[in-house]
Amino acid sequence: MKKILVTGGTVFVSRYIAEYYVAKGYEVYVINRNTREQSKGVTLIQSDRHELGEKLSGYHFDLVIDTGYTAEDVNTLLDAIESYDDYVLISSSAVYPEYETQPFEGTSKTDVNKYWGIYGTNKIEAEKILLNSNPNAYIVRPPYLYGPMNNVYREAFVFDCALADRKFYLPRDGEMKLQFFHVGDLCRFIDILMGEKPSQHIFNVGNKEAISIREWAKLCYQTIGETAEFVNVYDDIDQRNYFSFYDYEYYLDVTGQEKLMPETKPLSDGLKESFEWYKSNMDKVNKKPYFEYIDNNL
Repeated sequence: MKKILVTGGTVFVSRYIAEYYVAKGYEVYVINRNTREQSKGVTLIQSDRHELGEKLSGYHFDLVIDTGYTAEDVNTLLDAIESYDDYVLISSSAVYPEYETQPFEGTSKTDVNKYWGIYGTNKIEAEKILLNSNPNAYIVRPPYLYGPMNNVYREAFVFDCALADRKFYLPRDGEMKLQFFHVGDLCRFIDILMGEKPSQHIFNVGNKEAISIREWAKLCYQTIGETAEFVNVYDDIDQRNYFSFYDYEYYLDVTGQEKLMPETKPLSDGLKESFEWYKSNMDKVNKKPYFEYIDNNL
């Protein structure tokens, strides 16, 4: 039985990863402070990841899956781990500067992105620390992740609009493109990396095709059997006041991923999974006051 260490394990990506590998019959360990409900089947190593001390002493892990955000996150974990075989860092497309030529490739320049700021630069430093310590580690850079357990108010916001029979407010003409990746496809790709052990160690991951925000909202409404009616907002205001994404369109080249994993989950199927989870977990999403802003200002 393989032993897997997942950092976090209580929210969205890390929680989904932990439960995915529990379902596959692996021995899954999670590191967190035990301030949230733990997933069934995991073994908790209760600790702040910056204060691990000797808590990983005596353990050997076949795979470490790290959702760390900073160089310090990675450094302290590497210092604490006594023995492991493989390491995968879940990084982000936020490492690419908005001014760089698109589509971004895995070899594209990394630098500060004005939309993502310190989040992106911290991920850059985390990647560097890891690869300096272990050049054989793998780094994956997803676009917008979605799916069950998503606690970010993205597809859930559109579901709420549809459930309340509200019109959906689109920035400008609604043609800005978004690129998504289902969290289950992220796990499948990690499986493939561990099976294939490719010589490439940095991968962009995501659905090959981007989708306009208009079409994405339509799909979210259709997921619960409703038809979206739109209001276009052309006012010069920050769309993050009433919409879930920055005014920033980007596109990742996922050729490397496609060679190893040609198929990804259709967005319509993934959104159905998201909604099935959301129906029973509405309180687990970090909701923002978009409705209030729309009602008072638009």
